[in-house]
Amino acid sequence: MSRSADRGPGDRGPADLHSSDGSASDLHASDLHASDLHASDRRPADLVITGCTVLVHDEQERIGFEEDAAIVVRDGVVDAVTRAGEVVGLAAAETLDARGQLAMPGLINCHTHAPMVALRGLAEDLPTEEWFNDVVWPVESNLTEKDVELGARLACAEMISAGVTCFADHYFTMDAVAAVVEESGMRAHLGEAFFSTQGDQGRERSLEFALRHRGGADGRITTALAPHAPYTVTDADLAATAELARAHGLPVHLHAAENRDQAEASLARHGVTPIEILERTGLLGTDLLIAHGTGILDRDLPVLERAGGRTAVATAPRGYLKFAWPTTTPVRALREIGVPVGLATDGAASNNSLDVWESMALTALIQKSTTGDPRWLTSRQALHHATLQSARAVGLGDTIGSIAPGRRADLVLVDLTGPHTQPVHDLAATLVHSARSADVRTTIVDGRILMRDRELLTLDVPAVVRELGSRMPALLDRSHGRRIQEYDT
Repeated sequence: MSRSADRGPGDRGPADLHSSDGSASDLHASDLHASDLHASDRRPADLVITGCTVLVHDEQERIGFEEDAAIVVRDGVVDAVTRAGEVVGLAAAETLDARGQLAMPGLINCHTHAPMVALRGLAEDLPTEEWFNDVVWPVESNLTEKDVELGARLACAEMISAGVTCFADHYFTMDAVAAVVEESGMRAHLGEAFFSTQGDQGRERSLEFALRHRGGADGRITTALAPHAPYTVTDADLAATAELARAHGLPVHLHAAENRDQAEASLARHGVTPIEILERTGLLGTDLLIAHGTGILDRDLPVLERAGGRTAVATAPRGYLKFAWPTTTPVRALREIGVPVGLATDGAASNNSLDVWESMALTALIQKSTTGDPRWLTSRQALHHATLQSARAVGLGDTIGSIAPGRRADLVLVDLTGPHTQPVHDLAATLVHSARSADVRTTIVDGRILMRDRELLTLDVPAVVRELGSRMPALLDRSHGRRIQEYDT
């Protein structure tokens, strides 16, 4: 599960991506040599996608596009990426004619709370503290297993529709989420969240969940220990979590340095930043996924660099804008020290959406604004974050994140024929800044089609919406005055 800290050209800064004459130093389709099908490899395929343009990476991770290409899938794995003419007459259980469409790796939501779609729009236009204490945490104290299941169903339907093939979830009653992942056909990285106010039992439940579901859903489920955050979990519990992670070979997924206020409060109270707490408790010695990190300070960067590529950060920019946080995830600084930054949405209760496509565009735009440099983040760099960087963030950098022989067949087909995507002068820019998640026509995980021509095949959305709606009065009741936790950083 360890993440590589190596940085190819796909990870370089803006100066590295331009030649001396100012032209983009990009990978062109002619630089790639798609795998031809050998005569001995004409055995029937499970799935053949033909006639599409394919987003590919070369050995230096530069992004390029192969036109009039075909993808051959066998046993849930990409067997070949070749020219469309090479697959003429190849027998297949299913063939998709994808002319006019682009195939790209499925998007990965590197940090969310999927069942919170049930709370979408419930707490609007509030500061973070009021959002948690006055609305969200009181309502979450009402959650039942059925509420979590229905919320997860609706969330998975939303993500599949938006081209998301994998998500990292950090929530409660996660057995229900794991069951929905298995049924829906998605891939997921799951952790049972806990607070120190739950005592040792919370941490033990998180471990039991991780061990019980690791490798579930035919290998589509990976698991993590999931302490909530340094301000809700004591140093002793964080250290115990690090020990459990090392003993059982498990990664850890938590919130840390979510915003600048948290970092400043931690310094005032404890004399250290949230990131320094992670170091002194041993968590930076584990495979660690940090959610948000908009409060990462300059003094934290050497600390993260010492972690040796085992730490990743998930950025969810829409929520930061909505909460009016003054800073965003320092993507450029993190990439310079070899920390992968994956794309995320957070829960739909805070940003109203699970649209990772929007996160990709916002990340690129916000980075240009905060750095004052229009050359950063480029469209190709944004696509790198959406693909290989996100795969690394969830510990699956060797499995998903690119369309190449040997990788799991997690991919989407995007229709670029609409008026808002035409004409195409720069295909990468069209994908990042013009295309929308609604342009995704087909979503495939492990070679299985979960959505075909915008029709969901594994989830019944109207039935979920009806049942979830009937449960709203009990779920939204706050008259009891309870809350699962106090937000006080």
